[in-house]
Amino acid sequence: MDYGSAQAKDFSYSFCLTKDLDLPFTVRISSLEGIREKKSFTTILSDPSLKFTGVQTSNFSDLYVSIQLYCDNKPLTVPIKTSYKSFKSNWVWNEWLTIPVKYRDLTVTSQLALTVWDVYGPRKVVPVGGTTFRLFGKHNTLRRGKHKLYLWPDVEADGYERTSTPSKVGDKNEMDRLEKLVKRYERNDMAKLEWLDNLAFRQIEKIHKQESSKSKNLYLYIDLPKFDFPVVFSEPVSMDYPVPSVTQPPVVVNSHGHTSTVTTSSDPNIILIIDPEIARENPVEAKHRRIVRSHRNGPFDRDLKPNAKIRDELNGILKYPPTQPLTSEEKDLLWKFRFYLTRDKKALTKFLKCVVWTDPTEVKQAVELLPQWVDIDLDDALELLGANFENRAVRGYAVSQLKKADDEELMLYLLQLVQALKFENISDKSSSSSLAEFLIERAIKNPILGNNFYWYLMVECEDKVVGKMYGKITFQFMTAMKEIPTGLERRDILRRQAELVVALSSISKDIRIMKEARPKKIERLRAIISDPKNGLLQFPPLPLPLDARVEVTGIIPEKTTVFKSNLFPLRLTFTLADGGEYPVIFKTGDDLRQDQLVIQIITLMDKLLRKENLDLKLTPYKVLPTGSDHGVMQFITSSSLANVLSEYNGSLLQFLKAHHPEEKAVGTYGVSPAVMDTYVKSCAGYCVITYLLGVGDRHLDNLLLSPDGNLFHVDFGFILGRDPKPFPPPMKLCKEMVEAMGGANSIHYQRFKSYCYIAFNILRKSANLILNLLALMVDANITDIKIEPDKAVWKVKKFRLDLTEEEAIKYFQILINDSVSALFPQVIETIHKFAQYWRR
Repeated sequence: MDYGSAQAKDFSYSFCLTKDLDLPFTVRISSLEGIREKKSFTTILSDPSLKFTGVQTSNFSDLYVSIQLYCDNKPLTVPIKTSYKSFKSNWVWNEWLTIPVKYRDLTVTSQLALTVWDVYGPRKVVPVGGTTFRLFGKHNTLRRGKHKLYLWPDVEADGYERTSTPSKVGDKNEMDRLEKLVKRYERNDMAKLEWLDNLAFRQIEKIHKQESSKSKNLYLYIDLPKFDFPVVFSEPVSMDYPVPSVTQPPVVVNSHGHTSTVTTSSDPNIILIIDPEIARENPVEAKHRRIVRSHRNGPFDRDLKPNAKIRDELNGILKYPPTQPLTSEEKDLLWKFRFYLTRDKKALTKFLKCVVWTDPTEVKQAVELLPQWVDIDLDDALELLGANFENRAVRGYAVSQLKKADDEELMLYLLQLVQALKFENISDKSSSSSLAEFLIERAIKNPILGNNFYWYLMVECEDKVVGKMYGKITFQFMTAMKEIPTGLERRDILRRQAELVVALSSISKDIRIMKEARPKKIERLRAIISDPKNGLLQFPPLPLPLDARVEVTGIIPEKTTVFKSNLFPLRLTFTLADGGEYPVIFKTGDDLRQDQLVIQIITLMDKLLRKENLDLKLTPYKVLPTGSDHGVMQFITSSSLANVLSEYNGSLLQFLKAHHPEEKAVGTYGVSPAVMDTYVKSCAGYCVITYLLGVGDRHLDNLLLSPDGNLFHVDFGFILGRDPKPFPPPMKLCKEMVEAMGGANSIHYQRFKSYCYIAFNILRKSANLILNLLALMVDANITDIKIEPDKAVWKVKKFRLDLTEEEAIKYFQILINDSVSALFPQVIETIHKFAQYWRR
């Protein structure tokens, strides 16, 4: 295991730094030597099972070794074990184990905890002995080569800095002295003479056998990689001195030793130097801040009032979006006038951002100010539940504000509130969480809310990182449900829902992997549902997981089908308890969480627009992921624009006229005025919303049109500006959509643009709410957020809060014109049509 020899061919190195070693840490478990004493007769009497296990039955039982990397008294990895090996006459593994930590990531206090295990009983093992080995020796140099480790009997290695199982003990014998000389020989620190060396090594082997045969101590031999040169510990630059962003000209040193600040230059005599202290806190400024923000200044600050100039400056800061960072001067200004700002509900989140949460004095003052603040809006409460605010008092205050929201409003934000539980620091030892208690309480009181809460938790329980925490909250929720009179009945409903989802998921997977053609798949699906043994044809009334407001009693076999798609989703039609029908799409092999998020934001935007008396006839169909790779969606009767244009000679207007003709209608081209109004409004609504959310991959197959004129979008696989096609337009507004309104000079197209302007300005007023909701989803395993979670919210910058209402109207008018006149999307659309044709 020699590394680095290729690198050393052209350069002469005397040592290497760990920060430059981009290799995983490896160690070879060589052998175990010594005599294992059998248990005494009295010990076996106290535990009779011992006589059938381990050393009692064989002098060389089947042992294995586990290793674990420790740093600062904490394990860095899970234990890694040697593979099974049967031993006859000695314990020899000679097995290399790789730990998933690179040398560059090791700390100087890194230790290796090694434990030898023996079988005690069925699925039970006991430690033969353990030892703790420090990876860095004198002068912080990485140890290498062969090492003899003393094994402390009958204990597991602890890995602590002050370990009770050190690898070296004070007792030394002749063999220890010889092994030390062998190490020096291997390092080429001794002169080599082959004939004499061979004699010496034969004698050393004899001494080694004699010592091992009579030694009652156990020793574990390991081998570390032998590098071509010493490896010295060095922390990466980013750990000590984070590289600052270049916000000012760098300091340079020229060949004559003179320093100056310059811009980028190609002069070879100029060397750019980054000041490592530039990103560190200035101790003078920190001292000044502590003095200014001390308790002594509290009484003086209480009566401070800003003048007109400072008041304008403060108002400007309060208008910042939640994504905009504050400068040190702005933070000091907010702190100085904190008592004056308590009367402004928009000022609390900005004030809390200026608090240094590592300073107990500041934290105490900030927390004491919370009860004095005027009640904040719900969007600001959501921001305080994000990852940036860990203080329990702040998060508790945010929950107290959430309690004022009714159930309908809470339902809109429930998805994000479940995600906010990740930032509550809920551990095995500490289970108290004001947010979790609040959500459980409201979910118990409202069965509809509780239904959604349960399924949101179920999806998160599958997560490998936070699944255990969500499982704990689910247990608390189900336990609390027992305390109410209808608790057992509600638990039974959730159980039946889960069984229905499992059954549908299994059927969907079976249908998907069938090799037969689609008609055979449909026939098989209908046969499964028609079979009474499967319990899907008819069952007792059950709230639908997708929409708990409706109760379903079975599935209609004749109205089920399989869609033409790579994943072959199922279309199922449920019968309702009141005699109606509820069609859904059940899908496996796809994560619907991103679609769920977009539909939730569309639902919220629809509420915000309706609140301002603007109904844009949106169609936020319901989506519910029931797992990480399956879920259910509401089915809306509609046709894709591609199919409509194909069937009606390239005219959407002919489609609307065919379903809702009205020859006497004036100015609507033979279409019912109500249908034309719905079409124009829904076009405007989705143009604005898809633009704000950066929805990509828009083509005529994922734009749907209902017979009543509702145009809506589906398949949100690309959001936040991502698009698989080059040069996408700002929004999907093709000429066929405009022609259905009567053309660019028609009154309906002018109404369409007017609706766009009004909707854009209404939604800009709620930008903070939408941005805060997206910020809470950064750890939600949403595909397009997971790519760059730290930039996800920053990408939603299309609200243009820097513009006035008049400027915003002009800006959006340009976007509409660019979208209609874009030529490249038309070319892509033609290519997409050919691709779809050949796919079929």
